[in-house]
Amino acid sequence: MSLPIRQVKVVGSYITALQFRDQIETILEWGSRRQSRVVCVANVHMLMEAYWNPVFARILENADMVTPDGMPLVWMIRQVGIPQDRVAGMDMLLSLCNLAPLYNVSVFFLGSKPEVLEKMQTKVLNEFPHLKVAGFKSLPFRPLTQAEDDALIKEINNSGAGLIFVSLGCPKQEKFIHQHRGKIRAVMIGIGAVFPVYAGFHNRAPEWVRESGLEWFYRLVQEPNRLFGRYAKTIPPFILLATKQLLTEYHWLDRVKKQYSEIPSNVLIEAPRGLVYRPVGRVLQRAGLLSPDQVQMVLQTQRAGKNLRFGDILTSQGLLKPETIEFFTEQLPELAIHREQHPLGYYLKSAALLNEHQIQIILEKQHKTGLRFGEMAISKGWVKPETVDLFLEFMEPEI
Repeated sequence: MSLPIRQVKVVGSYITALQFRDQIETILEWGSRRQSRVVCVANVHMLMEAYWNPVFARILENADMVTPDGMPLVWMIRQVGIPQDRVAGMDMLLSLCNLAPLYNVSVFFLGSKPEVLEKMQTKVLNEFPHLKVAGFKSLPFRPLTQAEDDALIKEINNSGAGLIFVSLGCPKQEKFIHQHRGKIRAVMIGIGAVFPVYAGFHNRAPEWVRESGLEWFYRLVQEPNRLFGRYAKTIPPFILLATKQLLTEYHWLDRVKKQYSEIPSNVLIEAPRGLVYRPVGRVLQRAGLLSPDQVQMVLQTQRAGKNLRFGDILTSQGLLKPETIEFFTEQLPELAIHREQHPLGYYLKSAALLNEHQIQIILEKQHKTGLRFGEMAISKGWVKPETVDLFLEFMEPEI
């Protein structure tokens, strides 16, 4: 069953605010049913195209999912209290190809140049031997005739593909996908320049460059003639619009002041023998999982419906997972009482804040970086510093 699609407005467009794993699972569920869906992989360029072009803005608005590919989008989502990770096109392609066989979903690769698809085909079949590949097809740079378009739709539908990776460049690929919604019976994903990178025609930026938000500069160095004009046109206005949104719609400065003035600095479990436990909303706010505005919204909803529980409202709104609510309402108080000594990763997994894959990545890279588990999780953007601090506080043995 798909999770509720939660969205956050960034510079006028709504971005899907779900963790990478959840977005991938949702796409695969759609693909297993061969639902005609639209997935846009958004970065700064795409949002600025939507800001300037109302027609393109409506395409994003009507999409089933708009993933936060660029790190600036991820940072903006985190400002409303959501621990969002990056959902990048390349990572989506690799993860979907890896997991598609488990969902009995076949994939179709559409767009780019014939020589790119030729190298992609060799690499895909070698790296994903169990993947069902429905087809590879390049498209001409000119618009398709009606007969060509009808033939393409028939070919894709007859192939049985549940996922279509479309590589035509923004905004051409998004327009193509939007026009074929309801005609092509598959999840169509605008994957941008991923095809030539995967095929080896361009290098992908190192992980530390991607995580620091400097991938645009890395790409600029590789393709200055093509990208300089685009970046000069889109990055400065995006920074101005994002800053304006932080200060007005997000009330960023006000929220920072409010958090420091209203949240008590003392521990959440008071009177060690009496064990007075603060309301779950305050705990989640202290952990950085809810913003003060979100807590107030839930409380107002509670007042409107007297039988509604705080945790039920959070899950119904898609703000937190049921496992996270259960952990903070039931398991965390027990931890405070017994001070059980488990690794930090154990508790973050129990609270559904990290999954097995993320934990394994951290453990594998810890010895290379010299960072602690919590520091690695924070540097990846998977959890907030406040969350780690809270868990460590509860894990400390009483003296």
